[in-house]
Amino acid sequence: MYYANYLKFMERARTEWLRQMGFEQDELFRRDGILFAVRSAHLEFLKPARFNDLLEATVQVIRRGKASMTFAQEIRREEITLCEGEVKVACLDAETFTPRAIPEILGSKIDAGITAWT
Repeated sequence: MYYANYLKFMERARTEWLRQMGFEQDELFRRDGILFAVRSAHLEFLKPARFNDLLEATVQVIRRGKASMTFAQEIRREEITLCEGEVKVACLDAETFTPRAIPEILGSKIDAGITAWT
């Protein structure tokens, strides 16, 4: 698998994590005027994925700031970790692209312990 595709799977996993908590990114954009952008990503490529592998992507919030979240993420095939990474995502004002506080309704769910998804 091409290395950049791991980032695509991680992005999709974070989107599904939000959806599982009841948040759609387009709704956050329309209703709250926010969007999320990757600020930094550090990945370790441990083993290759191959064509037709059934992969699993994980999401775990390891830090939450006022306007950012840092995730530990893995791409796995069965119990074997193929790629692991730490991704920091910033919450931005959709018009100005400046940092903005994570909406309280989302922050409270994260603080309540809804921090992981597979």
